Amino acid sequence: MTNVEVLTAYAAMAALTHKMVAAATMSDWDGLEVLEAQVAAQVALLRGNEEAVLLDAGERQQKLGLIKQMLDDDRQIRDLTMPWMAQLSKLINNTGTERRLAAAYGAV
Repeated sequence: MTNVEVLTAYAAMAALTHKMVAAATMSDWDGLEVLEAQVAAQVALLRGNEEAVLLDAGERQQKLGLIKQMLDDDRQIRDLTMPWMAQLSKLINNTGTERRLAAAYGAV
């Protein structure tokens, strides 16, 4: 990979994580999943290929800025998804409890 390709991959990931924030804000969980897969593809592209690339000081700063943006987006995504995940977990647990009660005492 070249310096430009590395920075382009990081910029693509940053753009995707920004879209992920928008998807999570709209509770578009399927869209979020698609975007996560696209980020994973960019990570796979970088993995193993980035090590040989030497970035100059300006490029390192650019990369650092993109990483910080992605981390901020990740925090926002977690803040948006955690309540939904907790609600989903509660629903799953309630369903399991209902099944156990029905098995123990029969369906009403």
